[in-house]
Amino acid sequence: MFATNMISRRLIASRSPFQQIGRSPMAIRRSTNNTTTTTTAKDAATKSETIAAKSSTTTTSAAEESTKSFAERNPFIFQLGVATAKTSAADIMVQVVVEKKKWNEIDLKRNGIFVVFGFAYLGGFQYWLMVNKFNKWFPTRARFATLTLGEKLKDTAGMIDALKMVAFDVFVHLPLIYFPCYYTCKEIVTGTSWNPLVWMKDGVSKYWNNKEEDCLAMIKLWGPSDCIQFSMPIHISMPFRHLVSFFWTAYVSFTRGGSNEEDNKLKRTLSVSGDSAKIEK
Repeated sequence: MFATNMISRRLIASRSPFQQIGRSPMAIRRSTNNTTTTTTAKDAATKSETIAAKSSTTTTSAAEESTKSFAERNPFIFQLGVATAKTSAADIMVQVVVEKKKWNEIDLKRNGIFVVFGFAYLGGFQYWLMVNKFNKWFPTRARFATLTLGEKLKDTAGMIDALKMVAFDVFVHLPLIYFPCYYTCKEIVTGTSWNPLVWMKDGVSKYWNNKEEDCLAMIKLWGPSDCIQFSMPIHISMPFRHLVSFFWTAYVSFTRGGSNEEDNKLKRTLSVSGDSAKIEK
């Protein structure tokens, strides 16, 4: 009996670990392979879902982008084209309506200078100031522009920032930057000197002599206009500004262009919109 027990114990001890736990090496390998296959399948499914989600997002973004207008997709380029074209058209209108020139008498050099002014200053610098910088200085602007009228009236912070933008334009930008640049551009057109320093000196001098009338007309036009502009979606705010300038030029040209007594006053008033080349006083 004792010998039998000893033999049994030796047989048990001689068994492999796999046999002791009742599983063969082949079974272990199969189990491991099954686990690996399951994990790989899960990873593949996860990657597939991620790719599908990204594809769906990309498709949605592309669809949304395709529904946007050219102005929304390219706000800077669009308003730059509007600024350049309207400045050229407005100057031609002033030459024909106010100055009574025939079409073959239009001063193309003068018009070309104002095209550059419209492109570089009205379309370039003003966009940099009123979009790029205003968005940083007045952080509620982008959000405020997308609200409905009712929501705007409840947005105190947005309304305060909008009023700040109006004040900056009327009391800083226009009197201290725009008018000196405009009068300098006018001197390039009408002056006899080729010295840029003379253009600047004569331009600023004439602006200083006319500052009261210029600033009063500027406040009457751009004060109300700015209140609308700075509450509009950003991609149409600058085109709106350019069109206000053009229609203001058209209005004063056609309503007062035939009165010799008001010619000087008319030309002075046109300076507010940036579309008149001759300002006499």
